[in-house]
Amino acid sequence: LRMIRWQDKYALGVVEIDEQHRKLFEIAGEIEALLNDEFITDKYDDIVAILGELKDYTIQHFKDEEEFMLSNKFPMFLTHKMMHNDFVEKIESIDLSKVDNEQNLYLKEILNFVGEWLVEHILVEDAKYSIN
Repeated sequence: LRMIRWQDKYALGVVEIDEQHRKLFEIAGEIEALLNDEFITDKYDDIVAILGELKDYTIQHFKDEEEFMLSNKFPMFLTHKMMHNDFVEKIESIDLSKVDNEQNLYLKEILNFVGEWLVEHILVEDAKYSIN
């Protein structure tokens, strides 16, 4: 499992958005820490809490990022917004009843999804409005 850490190459030069991206990496780090914690036998409540934090923070971040794109007349706004909507839908579609049976397996899946999406989205899609 790949470690998901903020790297300077992810910086876009937009202070507020870079800070929010850092926070999303921190949330991914919380998922990773929970996954690796062998002392918690039942992680269900923690999983629900982290997913809630991820969803709430992501929705706020996407809103801010979309406002930034609109104010700068970013040409691919609608395509970008659709990617944001897909991400939120994926998080909202999680069946928590299934999570309970295979908690660590599930945490691995969500960590992979969030980690890959974050890195790919920042380096490829968000980079299109980078001022660096």
